[in-house]
Amino acid sequence: MTPVRPETPAHSGRRTVAVLVRDGVLPMELGLVHQLFGTARSAAGEPLYDVRTCAPRPGRIRTDADFPIYAEHGLATVATADTVLVPASHETDESLRPGGLPEELAEALRTAAAPRGAAAPSGPEGARGAEGAPGYRPTRDPRRIASICTGSFVLAAAGLLDGRRATTHWMSADLFARTFPSVTVDPGVLYVDEGRILTSAGEAAGIDLCLHMIRRDHGAAVAAEVARRTVVPPHREGGQAQYIQRPVESEGLTSTSASRAWALTRLAEPLTLAELAGHDAMSVRTYSRRFREETGLTPVQWLTQRRVDRARELLEQTDHTVDRIATEAGFGTGASLRQHFQAGLGVSPAAYRSTFRGR
Repeated sequence: MTPVRPETPAHSGRRTVAVLVRDGVLPMELGLVHQLFGTARSAAGEPLYDVRTCAPRPGRIRTDADFPIYAEHGLATVATADTVLVPASHETDESLRPGGLPEELAEALRTAAAPRGAAAPSGPEGARGAEGAPGYRPTRDPRRIASICTGSFVLAAAGLLDGRRATTHWMSADLFARTFPSVTVDPGVLYVDEGRILTSAGEAAGIDLCLHMIRRDHGAAVAAEVARRTVVPPHREGGQAQYIQRPVESEGLTSTSASRAWALTRLAEPLTLAELAGHDAMSVRTYSRRFREETGLTPVQWLTQRRVDRARELLEQTDHTVDRIATEAGFGTGASLRQHFQAGLGVSPAAYRSTFRGR
């Protein structure tokens, strides 16, 4: 086996993102990683990431479309990158079995997922400490590895998902669970964050995962600006339903989109379910059912998440007190804001501000 030799990053001030492509790669998934991480900028306008396309052997790579791509970098970049993303290759992924990867590739992935010595996070399980889990806190060690769609088969075949919770495209979830019984498969979510190891569902969920990682690295404001540039929603929670029953409006059916847009301009107000339903001229019962069909969440869950998003922005961008931010975000009191922050992010508002203020 040829040893993987470290490669010196070209831009020492940026985090390196390695996109590992293989024959049959889905071009959309490769492109979305470059688009999202590539457009992330600091307050001074400097790029925050150096995104590189990598392959087990650099050179021409077939895609599942009618055009090839060229991967300039190899496994040395994968082994030393801050973030590794593995997009899907449908022609090979579902045939993978435990231990079925070439050893050189498996070793590069295991190296990429390993912590950097003393810089490892101090959460309750070392490599874990996901946002929203007990013990989570932002860490200075950026090293992690993630998959999009059936790229999760690659991580599982390398042994990186053993004993962990993970997701994949819902159409492949049953096969994934049978093939890798040591992995706890959750087929109903957009993405799963296990700290250093992250997995996501299909292509659109890959967008959510990338924005989630950018948000973890640089805060809500940077992620929101990337979303605005790309014209995508700034935040869909990982636990949101992967397959929503009615994602596209059917003719003749009323949507809850108008009340959601209306609520976003009134987060500071004590909005009730009856008010939301009345804005869309529905009964509370019909509105609640339609809302869950369209978003995968209850109105209360959705409203709480949007208020947490607003509080994060205010903590990053203003010097307001926690009590004032709680009022402007709609939580009413600082105690309520702290409770929701701790439950949703695992950190206090003060700890969040000290990490992301001024970025």
